[in-house]
Amino acid sequence: MRTKIDEQQRGRWIGPSLLRPQPRPDLRLGANQGRVSGTGSTTGDRIAVTHTVRTTTAEYTLLFNAPEWLGRRGVGEALRDTVAELRAVDLAYGPTRPESLVSRLRRGEIGPESYPPLADLVDRCTAMRAATDGWFDAWAVPGGFDPGGLLGGWAVERAAARLRAAGIHDYAVLTGADLVVRGHAAHGGPWRVAVHHPNDRRRSPLVLEMTAGAIGTSGVTGRRGHVVDPHTGEPAEQFVAATVIGPDLAVADAYATALYAAGPAGLTWFHSGSDYRALPAHRR
Repeated sequence: MRTKIDEQQRGRWIGPSLLRPQPRPDLRLGANQGRVSGTGSTTGDRIAVTHTVRTTTAEYTLLFNAPEWLGRRGVGEALRDTVAELRAVDLAYGPTRPESLVSRLRRGEIGPESYPPLADLVDRCTAMRAATDGWFDAWAVPGGFDPGGLLGGWAVERAAARLRAAGIHDYAVLTGADLVVRGHAAHGGPWRVAVHHPNDRRRSPLVLEMTAGAIGTSGVTGRRGHVVDPHTGEPAEQFVAATVIGPDLAVADAYATALYAAGPAGLTWFHSGSDYRALPAHRR
């Protein structure tokens, strides 16, 4: 099945449309988490870059097609700036780091207003707790406030903003089974993203064509019990994975975490009128 998502319809289904022959996906999510399948040929007026960044908590893959006028030096500066942003988020906001701002907030040493990005992170968690009827709750975890359910998506969105500020508007940023895309792939068409079943390679993937938007997934890390029901504190066990598409990865990540925690009951508060859509969830 193939569907299209464009910049005017971010997160909204358009299709399905049948294309023959089926082109090879640029990116794959689900089985073995995020993978780059091959970005095709590069047009003459673009500089294509693929780069992997590893932090203490995550691995990120950056793919972008920079305009030729930016030059090699400009591309290098944009890449360094984007990598620095991802590392800064890990250092400053990682919940497992004793001296991170999140850890200091939990210990009561600082308030959210002390740092504008921290205030934004807390505000997003507060908004998603309300939007999900409490199924995403960054405060309902051992040790206090833990924004991990949307922190990766928040980091990717901040990195993507760095690319746009540098003049790069054709990119994909992946971490695990999550991604953000914008513009076009190196072959000149929309980014083709294959969403696989998390543990059954025999099933055909759902292929999305995207020029803007995000895909957030919860449950494919291979660690059962890593998401808990915030109302009971018990591990969530009803779904193998939950996937949400929409304009912003931090929001999509939080929705996916909430759906994973809630199981089928989550569909009662996940309203179809929003800019976010849940893909079919896989039950255990």
